[in-house]
Amino acid sequence: MAAAGTMIGNRVFVVLLILRLSFCPCLVGGTNEYKRQLTLQLNPNSTSVPPGGDLLHVRAVGDNDTLHFLWCSQGAPTLLIVHTNTSNSLVQVNWTQFLSRNVSGGLSVEPQSSIQYSIAVVFSRLLEYDDANDTAMPDSDFFPPYELQNLNWNRLELFDAKARLCGETPEFGNGSLCLTLSVFDSDGRAESWPRLLHSANSSQLEVWLHGIMPRSANSRFLLEMQAVGGDFPLSRVDVRQFIDDEFTPSIFKVSQWVSPVKGGSDVSGYVQWKPVAYRQSNPALEDATPCRYSDPQTQDGNATAASSALIQAFFSQPNITGLNVSFGLAGEPFYNSTRFLSWTMLVGVGAPPVDTFSPIVLAIMAVGLGTPMILLLVGGALVCLHKRRHGSPATYQPIN
Repeated sequence: MAAAGTMIGNRVFVVLLILRLSFCPCLVGGTNEYKRQLTLQLNPNSTSVPPGGDLLHVRAVGDNDTLHFLWCSQGAPTLLIVHTNTSNSLVQVNWTQFLSRNVSGGLSVEPQSSIQYSIAVVFSRLLEYDDANDTAMPDSDFFPPYELQNLNWNRLELFDAKARLCGETPEFGNGSLCLTLSVFDSDGRAESWPRLLHSANSSQLEVWLHGIMPRSANSRFLLEMQAVGGDFPLSRVDVRQFIDDEFTPSIFKVSQWVSPVKGGSDVSGYVQWKPVAYRQSNPALEDATPCRYSDPQTQDGNATAASSALIQAFFSQPNITGLNVSFGLAGEPFYNSTRFLSWTMLVGVGAPPVDTFSPIVLAIMAVGLGTPMILLLVGGALVCLHKRRHGSPATYQPIN
């Protein structure tokens, strides 16, 4: 009986421990204790508003390292992240060289010996095609592409740790292409769908196609991006699957364009997204539309540098790969149905954030699995107690 009681006590302790862990964010959902101190500066070291676009510098200082986020609209919109191993590193801009766009070195991070890794993403082109047969196969019937370096980009709008950039062209009609950069001081999750999980080592970019005049009644769009790196460029896309869609309903995958370290499984940097876009600014489940990506391909470094002042200024010998993200599948509504598309991605250094079950889901699982076990164990214990209390059945002496 003592052994049975000990076993019951141990089982109950395990179940209670699971419940305790499920409500402990420090052990399950990650910790928010690590924070970076953010400082925003528009057009650093410039004595006047530079012609042709803005340069935003967000300095994210950690305990013993610094992340420099540089968001630029001089040419094609470009995000550059530089990771240094000191909390004292600084960005220096030579505006004469930077604006000339004919030589590298216009922007540097000092001391250069502190640089651990750098990654940049260039939004190079917006592609549109006529999907008259509703196949969502973007291999023909393309209209002339929108070269994003040629759009008329408005001045950056800053609010909190966010910066919105909107571009226009007469071919858009009254519409625009907008990109919103968000930088974070700690771990967390975005409030709006797809509610990507971010860390203090990542930034989020949200892309909006809003009110753009389509060139056919059956238009679909693709967004072309180019990733720029040094020794370890973003060379492959990994797809991770989950069984939980509580944060992004109906989506069980995440795509990760990663920069693997040669000879190992570690990742230096990444672009991460969920394969879904939305046809409304305040999306509901019925507004979701799938998206797909093409295989990364090596790109011409000179052409990319010529399209982006930030790439030209920082990288001397960039390694570049590019891919397209296409929106919509066969049978999905065309862009003309709402004339709106939003898509969100993360760009960061180190390993990409990994989604886990929320504490609420873990608690439900613990209760659902633990309650039947407790009932069985308690029932078995009661039966044993009942038998011992009433003793064994009476025995009779044999008759000669």
